[in-house]
Amino acid sequence: MTYNLNNPSRERAERQLRYLAARPESVLVLTETARSAGCEFLAEQFEGAGYSVTFPRPLLGTRERGVMIVSRLATRPLPLSVVYLPHRVAGVTVQTDTGPLDVVGVYVPSRDATETKVLRKRSFLEGLAQVLPSGATGRRLVLGDFNILEPTHVPRYRTFQMWEYGFYTGLAAAGYRDAFRLLAPDERAYSWVGRTGDGYRYDHAHVSAPLAGDVTACRYVHETRTGEERLTDHSALTVALAVHAPEPLDVKDPVPVKDPVPALF
Repeated sequence: MTYNLNNPSRERAERQLRYLAARPESVLVLTETARSAGCEFLAEQFEGAGYSVTFPRPLLGTRERGVMIVSRLATRPLPLSVVYLPHRVAGVTVQTDTGPLDVVGVYVPSRDATETKVLRKRSFLEGLAQVLPSGATGRRLVLGDFNILEPTHVPRYRTFQMWEYGFYTGLAAAGYRDAFRLLAPDERAYSWVGRTGDGYRYDHAHVSAPLAGDVTACRYVHETRTGEERLTDHSALTVALAVHAPEPLDVKDPVPVKDPVPALF
């Protein structure tokens, strides 16, 4: 599952932890992380409970955002030679009954109309496209908050440029398939909704060609965005694959027990 944390406060991170710990997915790709109290709390709680946590932290003293992978399965690092904004990409490999499965989590920079932010986003996408392994061979899943839309997105927004759509189409050219579109080719679904009610499908999951036949489900989980707790401003995206992993890690419940109310004297 990919889930945008929206760099939570410490208090909101506690609520997110309770939600995420109860999810059935074996691997969580958590985006919009930061070197903040909330994100460090999540990493510490999951690590302390025995989960495998991969968290390439941004440099200290910056307002940069990134990605974290939390897994109930044993992982080994998947090296990805991203030079520009490397903390926005994380990769791990898990073992399955049909061989190794690579999981790549991505958090693409957002932008406005300023030249600096346009160049920043474009440079990151170009750098990622150059180092992302081919999707024509191997078994891998690339997912996260791409901050881009498919070229056929409805509605069509004039603010998006051809190089942004080009990253999406480039994934297909590299052998990847949009997991959601494999099962719902015509469905309109949005993972982020603006203040004016405009919907955007920003959060994606792409599978390599050899893995495409193993996608059994892919859907958006809107309760993270619209539920009573409003845990984040994005809907999550969950993907189910017809593969089996060895015994998971021996993890315990990472949800902390609340301190008892002190007695009044």
